[in-house]
Amino acid sequence: MIGVYCREISDVWFGVACEEQHIFGLSFACCADSASFILQASLPLCVPYQVFGKPSAFAEKVITWVKNVYDGKDVSESFCLAMEHLPPYTRRVLEITSAIPVGYVASYGSISKASGGGARAVGNIMARNPFAPVVPCHRVVSSGFGLGGYSGGLDIKATFLVREKRGYSYLREISVNGRKLEVFPVEFVLRKLGKT
Repeated sequence: MIGVYCREISDVWFGVACEEQHIFGLSFACCADSASFILQASLPLCVPYQVFGKPSAFAEKVITWVKNVYDGKDVSESFCLAMEHLPPYTRRVLEITSAIPVGYVASYGSISKASGGGARAVGNIMARNPFAPVVPCHRVVSSGFGLGGYSGGLDIKATFLVREKRGYSYLREISVNGRKLEVFPVEFVLRKLGKT
């Protein structure tokens, strides 16, 4: 059975929906109810789950991992994200988005080019990303380096990007599943927002 766990750290509620070592959803929110609601909405239909008051040892490790990503830290640890129930194109877009390193952003268009779909489809997948912020949809921006959209709000997206700036100045190409993904320094977006 999938367990839903939430914990408050520094006035933010972080959550994970997991079964054994498989993660079905991640969340962060301003209150426990919102974090739990986000998690429950990310679960596969007709799958039993239970909300627990205290995180398991595994859930606690995952919540710490999510908090580190939220804080803009470089993290090397990774966990198994359960994507089997998601459509193949959604899985491909989420895997490509996961490859965007801290300190960089990619456009909806560049992700669609690398995934073989359309920019609008990428935006729809980002809006329903069940693994935010670990699958960093906050690092996906419009082609002109505007923020685009973000289900958590554009102020939160901008705050993420400010925390993740690393002083990079050149674009990079990343190989993901044999395709190229162009990524740009987060400073390009922050400059446009006047936050450098």
